[in-house]
Amino acid sequence: MTDTIAALASGRPPAALAIIRISGPAAFAVVQQLAGRVPPPRRLSLCRLHHDGQLLDEALVAVFPGPASASGEDLAELHLHGGPAVVAGVLDAVTAQPGVRLAEPGEYTRRAFASGRMDLTQVEGLADLVSAETASQRDQALALAGGALGRLADQWRDRCLNVLAEAEAGLDFAEDEADVAERLDEAARDQLADMADELAALIADSARAMRIRDGLTIAVTGPPNVGKSSLVNALAMRDVAIVTAIPGTTRDAIEVPIDLNGVAAVLIDTAGLRDTDDPVEAIGIARARARAASADLVISVASAEAPQWTGDGALRLLNKCDLAAPDVPPDVLAVSATTGAGLPALRDWLSHWAHNLIRPGEPALLSHARHRAAFADAESALGDAAMASEPVLRAEALRAAAHAFGRIAGRVGVDDVLDRIFSRFCVGK
Repeated sequence: MTDTIAALASGRPPAALAIIRISGPAAFAVVQQLAGRVPPPRRLSLCRLHHDGQLLDEALVAVFPGPASASGEDLAELHLHGGPAVVAGVLDAVTAQPGVRLAEPGEYTRRAFASGRMDLTQVEGLADLVSAETASQRDQALALAGGALGRLADQWRDRCLNVLAEAEAGLDFAEDEADVAERLDEAARDQLADMADELAALIADSARAMRIRDGLTIAVTGPPNVGKSSLVNALAMRDVAIVTAIPGTTRDAIEVPIDLNGVAAVLIDTAGLRDTDDPVEAIGIARARARAASADLVISVASAEAPQWTGDGALRLLNKCDLAAPDVPPDVLAVSATTGAGLPALRDWLSHWAHNLIRPGEPALLSHARHRAAFADAESALGDAAMASEPVLRAEALRAAAHAFGRIAGRVGVDDVLDRIFSRFCVGK
């Protein structure tokens, strides 16, 4: 028999309200024991909660009979006052009931997956939604949690199975009606080649989806003492990097998350680029060059006092324009991290660049490496099917493609990834 689980599903107390979620076969018995009654389903009802003759709280209670509940089981929610003593007392009373224990991280969602209430892509989308920090990440996670990728994978799987059915039908004509079999074979080749091209386009767009989820990377580079750290602090609107007049203060890369008008990005403050005999600083400079090489954008910074840039950057920036006023080339932005002059224009430039790169209004669903790998396996299998010289080999390749699409939504072969996925959840989810 499945245990009944309970956990705080809202934020850490103290708070105005706290929600305790109970799921499993004994959920309604717990409500009956604490509230003296089980209220009507799917309606909030005011109940006085007691345990061992002591009043614990006046709470709003809702019950959701399974399987039409979030977990697929009988589920109850206790909406309490959010004081630590109230929450602790009610949790103690709930877990004192027979067959009830505290939930593990992600256990509610895992039960929803096991009962068929959610597919694996929806689980991943829910995890992404909980951790989303920007509007584009939220929109992407909502699409995933809403089942968009699962439906897409199922559509592709159905297409593979339809072609497979045609391929197996062609085997019936192989001996008696060779001309019919040849026409079916040619049509299948063309169809499979088109499908493989469509998949290749989807996979090529997966880099954009992963950038939305993980954030764009922006490396700030330049020689020492041009104000790179001050610029990072100004864009982040908080002091995250140490700023001194001593050259070489920044030795290692410092990463700072920022929101570019709804798009997540990470600013990387790097060591000043120069020739040095200091072995520690030399390591920092090597790391700075490596981070710049892998970044989505490099901002090359120079000082208005000595406007010379080191290295190439997609954006050239002239800092300290409050200390000097040199001629500014048309492809250069002039700013002052100290006074804030030019920073609004810089933020607008970065926001425009970020939105052009990831196109947040367009669907971008292949946001996890697992998704990309499964689609890539399917593309490879479809390519093999299109080139197969024998109908039997084509049918086997089509089965492999259908299996790859089945992995996306968790229909087949996902036991090895379940623990890793559900470990990302907090207790109560």
